[in-house]
Amino acid sequence: MPIVLNPLGEQRVKNIAEPLRAFKVGGAPSSAASVKRGRTPALGAAAAAVILIAAGGVAWWLWAGPQGEPRPRQEPAVSAVQLNPAPRLSIVVLPFANLSNDPEQEYFADGITDDLTTDVARIQGSLVIARNTAFTYKGKPIDAKQLGRELGVRYVLEGSVQRSGNQVRINTQLVDAETGGHLWAERFDRDIGNLFALQNEITSRIARALQLQLPIAEARRPTDNPDALDYMLRGRAVLARPISRENSDEAVTLFETALALDPQAADAAAWLAVALTVRVIDELSTFPDVDLQRAERLAAQALAASPDSALAHHARGQVLRAQSRCKEAIPEFETAIALDRSRAPAYANVGWCKFLTGSVDDAIPYFEQAMRISPYGPGIALWYGRMGVMKLLQSHTDEAIVWLEKATSENARLASVQAYLAAAYALKGDTVRARAALAEAQRLSSAYSSLASVEKSIWYDNPEVRALAEATYFPGLRRAGMPEE
Repeated sequence: MPIVLNPLGEQRVKNIAEPLRAFKVGGAPSSAASVKRGRTPALGAAAAAVILIAAGGVAWWLWAGPQGEPRPRQEPAVSAVQLNPAPRLSIVVLPFANLSNDPEQEYFADGITDDLTTDVARIQGSLVIARNTAFTYKGKPIDAKQLGRELGVRYVLEGSVQRSGNQVRINTQLVDAETGGHLWAERFDRDIGNLFALQNEITSRIARALQLQLPIAEARRPTDNPDALDYMLRGRAVLARPISRENSDEAVTLFETALALDPQAADAAAWLAVALTVRVIDELSTFPDVDLQRAERLAAQALAASPDSALAHHARGQVLRAQSRCKEAIPEFETAIALDRSRAPAYANVGWCKFLTGSVDDAIPYFEQAMRISPYGPGIALWYGRMGVMKLLQSHTDEAIVWLEKATSENARLASVQAYLAAAYALKGDTVRARAALAEAQRLSSAYSSLASVEKSIWYDNPEVRALAEATYFPGLRRAGMPEE
């Protein structure tokens, strides 16, 4: 029913500086019948005036600032979708900026972005914003924190491409969208050469760096009630540390906790299989047979649950390698590479399997590729050491020493590297350093107590590899002072 409002003019109200317009509430428009009956409004005039003044005062107070100045309309600080925290491992790969003067180079910058988006999406558990959405921000000034709120992501990957003549420079950085802080950055300066090969190398290397950096960043975030994924990320962060017994044991414990929380998690089973096998391969296991049998079951479980998982195939390959079944392991590692070309450890493992089966020359390019993709990864010391091993067995002793010393500068706690370094020093006649390196190898592992113990290693099961070791490594250990028994 229509309401009649009769104006009462401006009225002063307590605690409000400016006068407010007030109205008297009437009833429905008068008709002859209602006038004759003397019908009155439902509310008294005074009460109605007070209500309207109060309502007007509230409206004014909401609209005006503390000084009576009009306030602009405020947008909500956080939208409804942003009330929930951004998912773990959520990231947007922004279009790489083309800083070259040549607009035709735009395709190269866009190609880097496209390939990176694909490669990052392969990271287990990641959530990557679609390319079409990311490209809506192309050419616009970006605030990482605002972008994180808009897209609901924790991380922003941005970069630029600058070409001058035959040189190209690519800068990239990973930003925490919650704090705006830089987590990782790298610059690449390359000759153009084969542009496709260059693009493939750069994107694979960045993707590998993210595989390492994202779990580290996630592991640093405080969590009141960690779930299986939290423990998996923490385990992966520990595996990114230098190889040691302490780090190996801690990683195993974290992956065990993850699997206990979610027994059906294929990734947890695969990561635990990898951690157990690495502990055996790196001679850090107290009960290697037990660890290896358990890793075999876990790898099979992961593959059954997720047959297209690069991680699961890599885990299976690791188990086969540790069981001296290298010919069977190589296809598993190659499948992992096909599913994830940035999986640097798989390249190194193919190389080592080729070495163990007697193809020393064929093995070296795989290690070179692994080091090219992941030059700062946790496996770098071991890969340097493997290169030193192969060079020594090929009688390139000077080159072997360079690689082995690089390995010890990265991680001095690798017993096999110390032993090979002892042999190399001895073959060059440097007895003092040879004995010091041998003593360190023996301190780190009982496997180097005697030559008889060393000769039992599965590394020398292949006749060709054993023949190379008998011509170089074993004589070097004797000269360094290792006893026969």
